[in-house]
Amino acid sequence: MTIIAVEYEYDATKLDILAANRPAHRAFLRDLFDVGKLLASGPLGSNGALIVVAADDPDAGLRMLNADPLVGVGVIESRIARVWNPVIGPWQ
Repeated sequence: MTIIAVEYEYDATKLDILAANRPAHRAFLRDLFDVGKLLASGPLGSNGALIVVAADDPDAGLRMLNADPLVGVGVIESRIARVWNPVIGPWQ
């Protein structure tokens, strides 16, 4: 399994849209978790999130998250996906 860490940075001018769409975003992530594709997710700092997924490569990780409702409403200012190789923890 390749672990991909995806960092979202939110558009600070659209926090009201983010709040309105957060329930759908979390339901989307819960569905990925339920099928074993999402390993973890949560806020990162005050204006972003970290989403850790199992995917073939960073591009596949981003494609998996293209259906995130926050992508569709234009709240995400940037997304960075990188391979993550944990050495301690449940995913090593």
